[in-house]
Amino acid sequence: MSSVSQPNEQDSGLEAAVDQAISVCDGDPRAAVRALIIANNLLELEIAELRKAVSHAYTRGRFRTYTG
Repeated sequence: MSSVSQPNEQDSGLEAAVDQAISVCDGDPRAAVRALIIANNLLELEIAELRKAVSHAYTRGRFRTYTG
């Protein structure tokens, strides 16, 4: 049994995304990592804002939870 795992579709999709991120940054992997960190931080800020909005809406009684 080989210690190297066979690539599957998900791995090749991930590799394609990595290659795309690097190519967008003119082949500079450090710039690609920097851009991805910035994008991740912006998404985390957006999630925090959405959580605040949902929490306020629920406390004001605008939304009802689904009871099935």
